Amino acid sequence: MQEPAITATIAEQVATTGDKRVRRSDVSRRQILDVAAKLFRARGYTETSLRDIGKQAGMKAGSIYHHFVSKEQLATEVFGIGVQRVHDAVVTAVEGLGATASAQSKLQAAMAAHLETLLDESDYTSAHIHCFPYVPKTLRDQLSTARREYEALWRVLLNDFAADNSLPPGADPSAARLVILGALNWSLEWYDPARGKPSELTQTLLAAFSR
Repeated sequence: MQEPAITATIAEQVATTGDKRVRRSDVSRRQILDVAAKLFRARGYTETSLRDIGKQAGMKAGSIYHHFVSKEQLATEVFGIGVQRVHDAVVTAVEGLGATASAQSKLQAAMAAHLETLLDESDYTSAHIHCFPYVPKTLRDQLSTARREYEALWRVLLNDFAADNSLPPGADPSAARLVILGALNWSLEWYDPARGKPSELTQTLLAAFSR
């Protein structure tokens, strides 16, 4: 598999925010997280070692232990960021429609935000989806709260969609939620930009669950 392209390291960039200089340790920590997210996304959790991450980040593997006590702790933070980014993207997309938007418009916006974050915006989110089934149980347990909160957001969207009589007769909102999220997440394995834009794909998926 081709190595993910990693441009100039964050440590080589100007590390300032306004007049406040970012500490080198903070830059290094962010650099480790960014590289880890890219490698977890490309290789998976099991096949990525701290040595691999250190090499790509331009530091010795031992230096990583100044920030993270283990690969599991590092992965927990990477995947946690991934869940939060997609959660925030969906909330922003839905709330941006306004309170009077239809349940169908909100669901379509949520689907588009989820897919675009997964495919275009975030190595963190894609790494989480790609790796989660294969990580240790202790890691999954640490991510359970964030995942439940994100699933609760979708539960509201699908329940509202059903209450608006937009689901086909007899369709179960919970089952529809699982299928929709599963289809969106599975796009990591088959998505090809030549086959259509993310917005077009979400329109097709939404049509399959609409009256």
